[in-house]
Amino acid sequence: MARIELEQIRKQWGDVVAVEGMDLTIEDGEFVAVLGPSGCGKSTTLFMLAGIYAPSGGRMSFDGMTVNEVESKDRNVGIVFQSYALYPHMNVAENIMFPLKFKKLPAEEARRRAQAAADLVQVHELMDRRPSQMSGGQQQRVALARALVKEPQLLLLDEPLSNLDATLRLSMRTEITRLQRQLEVTTILVTHDQIEATTMADRIVCMSKGRIEQVASPHDLYASPASIFVASFVGAPPINLLDGQASNGKVVVNDVPLDHNGKAAGAVTLGLRPEHISFAESGLEGTVDQVEPMGRETLYLIETPIGSLRVLANGSGAHHGSGQAVHLAYRAEDTLMFDSSDDALIPGAHVAGSTA
Repeated sequence: MARIELEQIRKQWGDVVAVEGMDLTIEDGEFVAVLGPSGCGKSTTLFMLAGIYAPSGGRMSFDGMTVNEVESKDRNVGIVFQSYALYPHMNVAENIMFPLKFKKLPAEEARRRAQAAADLVQVHELMDRRPSQMSGGQQQRVALARALVKEPQLLLLDEPLSNLDATLRLSMRTEITRLQRQLEVTTILVTHDQIEATTMADRIVCMSKGRIEQVASPHDLYASPASIFVASFVGAPPINLLDGQASNGKVVVNDVPLDHNGKAAGAVTLGLRPEHISFAESGLEGTVDQVEPMGRETLYLIETPIGSLRVLANGSGAHHGSGQAVHLAYRAEDTLMFDSSDDALIPGAHVAGSTA
């Protein structure tokens, strides 16, 4: 396997900068997700790791060896594309064995490896089928087997589950994670889906506009987002954000003064996740504006003196109706505060809780 180091990696086409100043170390055997919206530079980063794109600047190394100029076929990298990219005129066995042609292995060894990879992803009964004769989930497994057959130093997954239905995505998340743990192969998953990233990866690299916003464990990314962007991108339903002005132990939000612990001053943005707000007998007053059943949970939009708040409550049935007066409670430790000048988290800054 491989330890991956990116030092001030940059990629641009003319005046368009796709990735700027990326510094990142991925340990041997680690599973890392690169998470971000379309156009943030995550796929460009993956293609540079694969050798499909050459960096415009910086240094990229595998186990200490610089690979900036090493061709893709010489990097021993396995890649699973979003479209699977299987050869339609080849059957499963031929598709899986295709990468081994570049290694010039004896035919018997190639067949043995292909069979082992097929067994690993449970497509051994499909070896004579062509892609058109398989479901999307089966094609995805074949693409994974093809990436694993050459026993890569690095496994790259480019939005591998986006073409699958919701139920199959769930099972394949579990399957890919199991395989990665079993093989202990260094793995990088590129995705825009926060659920994929948080359920599969050891660490998450959250990107925006070609730069890394934060590198953290799934828990730390959720609980201590480094910026408003990270707080907004990670978590569903999205976090409530309220603009305020902090001074002398108070934060004024929509002309309502709220106590805070004195660690902030000036323009700030308060963050409070919908799942951290609950209905109570007393506390912040509000009126139910909208009710959205979400299966086992219900999402409410509540109009309050400090602004509109999304509230996520357990239960499939709505216990509050539109127009109903309610009270809301939240804990101080669940509130986040960001400096509006640079959108950065103010560590340890909290607004006093509203409790029953």
